[in-house]
Amino acid sequence: MIRLLRHSRALVATLAAALVLGGCAAPRQPSAGNAHARIRLLAQAHIAAGTEVLGTPWGGISGIDYDAQSGQFWLISDDRSAQAPARIYTARWSPAQQPTQPPHITGVFTLLTEQGQPFPSPPQRTISKAEAPDAEAIRWHAGRQRLWWTSEGDWARGGIPRLRESLATGQWASDIPLPAAFTPKLQPQRTGPRSNASLEGLAFSDDGCTAWLAMEMAWVQDGPRPTVQTAGGPVRITALDVATGQAQQQRAYTPDAVPRARRLPWGPEVNGVSEILADGPHHLLVLERDYSAGAGFGARLYRADLRSGSDTLGVQALQPGNHTPLQKTLLLDFATLGLATVDNLEGMTWAAPLPSGERVLVLVSDDNFNAAQSTQWLALAYPPAESAPPQHSPACAPPPPGAPE
Repeated sequence: MIRLLRHSRALVATLAAALVLGGCAAPRQPSAGNAHARIRLLAQAHIAAGTEVLGTPWGGISGIDYDAQSGQFWLISDDRSAQAPARIYTARWSPAQQPTQPPHITGVFTLLTEQGQPFPSPPQRTISKAEAPDAEAIRWHAGRQRLWWTSEGDWARGGIPRLRESLATGQWASDIPLPAAFTPKLQPQRTGPRSNASLEGLAFSDDGCTAWLAMEMAWVQDGPRPTVQTAGGPVRITALDVATGQAQQQRAYTPDAVPRARRLPWGPEVNGVSEILADGPHHLLVLERDYSAGAGFGARLYRADLRSGSDTLGVQALQPGNHTPLQKTLLLDFATLGLATVDNLEGMTWAAPLPSGERVLVLVSDDNFNAAQSTQWLALAYPPAESAPPQHSPACAPPPPGAPE
């Protein structure tokens, strides 16, 4: 997650937005260099930051998924119960028929803790020492009729990486235990996920039996953060059995180096994985999102082959020579779409296909509750699938014993 206009980074964000938005009058022309040339822009819409939606401040949308049965989208906000209680939204959007009209937000549901209460606000957490939710990804499991969502964790403000299951109403259903290595350790030396750079991506396999979890950046022991000069350490993408929650395998994915230097004398230069999505039984789509102060946001879409790469689940520290990373193919640089600007893209899902058979890939951005940004909705026409994906099966993913119905 990239957070702007918060704490000491407020000035960086304001200056950066002025430089980026002020210099985007001429859209970039599409490039013929995309590896997947048949991807095309279908629709683009925006919801302004600060818009009130169903009695809540809209913003912070970090994850999106689509339920084909109901025809609605699920969205999750990364609001840590600061603007309003942590929450999810439902929406409807027909990008082919409404290419410039924003989606219709149809519902809002408060996410509840195991005790059946909303996650506490920052002042309440100071008193109770309760966890700070930091939602980053959401998926609807049609077989279980449940929502899975990740909480990234911010060590300085309380909270470690978590994977949770909720009912469609936001009611808590279960916490899915993660492997011990997902918990950051500070002693005797720092290991595990970096604060504010952990559980960023979540994807179900086509049959719904496997959940893939993607880190945003490398674990501390696996390598440094990326820079303009270097790609940094590999990112771990882990497969869990949906029925049991057990880790099955893991792959290492190497994001790009930061593609652009900052245009301000100081400020962030970052790149990492912001979402993943299954594309058939053997591939994941990987969304890499970058930000450099003054240069703005960028994004690239890759296709990673899960049949490549070695299993890193038992490897304590990823070093050159002790693992083979996933093979990835560039499908799209969003700078080639002719958009006036690319915002902070963090969510990605398949939607209803077109009559032509083309699939529709929908992406959404996190506006950071920043007046200089917006929630950007993009719909891309994507080549048809080679075969129809299987349906999520209740048989391979029964709800855990004792979980609420």
